[in-house]
Amino acid sequence: MNAEAQSSRLEQTGDAPAVRCLVDEFMAMLESERASSEHTIRAYRRELESFAAFLVKRCGPQVTPGQIEHPVIREYLGTLYDKGLSKPSVARALAAIRSWFAWLARSGHVEQNPARLVATPKLPKHLPRVPGIEQVNRVLDGLGSRKGIDEAATETAWAERDRVMLELLYGCGIRNAELVGLDLEDIQWGNECLLVRGKGRKERYVPLGDAAAAAIRAYLPSRAEKLATAHRASDALLLNARQRGSGRLTTRSVGRIVKRLALANGLAADVHPHTLRHAFGTHMLEEGADLRAIQEILGHARLSTTQRYTHLTSGQVAAVYDRTHPRAK
Repeated sequence: MNAEAQSSRLEQTGDAPAVRCLVDEFMAMLESERASSEHTIRAYRRELESFAAFLVKRCGPQVTPGQIEHPVIREYLGTLYDKGLSKPSVARALAAIRSWFAWLARSGHVEQNPARLVATPKLPKHLPRVPGIEQVNRVLDGLGSRKGIDEAATETAWAERDRVMLELLYGCGIRNAELVGLDLEDIQWGNECLLVRGKGRKERYVPLGDAAAAAIRAYLPSRAEKLATAHRASDALLLNARQRGSGRLTTRSVGRIVKRLALANGLAADVHPHTLRHAFGTHMLEEGADLRAIQEILGHARLSTTQRYTHLTSGQVAAVYDRTHPRAK
């Protein structure tokens, strides 16, 4: 069926605009086939529903994707700027629209992807602040004392679990979603590693350091006691303190706990779980780790992504030059 016939068929399907129906089909595909994360699903749905509403308002409820050309997409991005959205926000919206049109082209709803003709907004390049090795060690060592816990205590605090959380985020460099998705059986004690399920459910093995392993062993008895008290069973490694729902800790809770513990132990207010992942890569590079090895552990598909996560200061670059270049000696 060609694009024109597809458009004609869509005009006859119910009261919902054709573009909205196709957004729903695309989202269903993301959930079922690509196993995209909940965050990606929410973000794409928000961006595409906004774009579909713009198309219906501008072109009428009978508009089909085959009628959309790249100037219309540019016009929509202009409305986002008018609303005060930043360049990164507009770039995310365009990325969602490109993915949608790419799927439409593969599915035969359009002949080509008009979003490919729209340039991505140029984003400012900046390096995120990363706490130093001594700063992170101070936080982790502080969790070994009552002071480090008490200053961040709430009704949901759980000292043993919270230490495991920080040790895995920093010691293994895993993502927040990967952390909360860990099950007990993912701990490969014999091989001293974790089985981690990353984006798109891609699996990889990550080394389990001595400090993280010790933290997990110290946490398991209190985990078992809490489950026994609640008369429940769970496969999840990290449990929420209140045993609500599935009992699995959520990414939102991890974010709150990390910020609370970081502030209580002297780190900046903008620390979040991904800060620890970035610190993992940066500190390994500073200590001489190979960039390819860091890429493998972090689960990056492209080396260029790892390079953004692992930056060197100008002083470090100079030190490497002085140590390795023949003409520098």
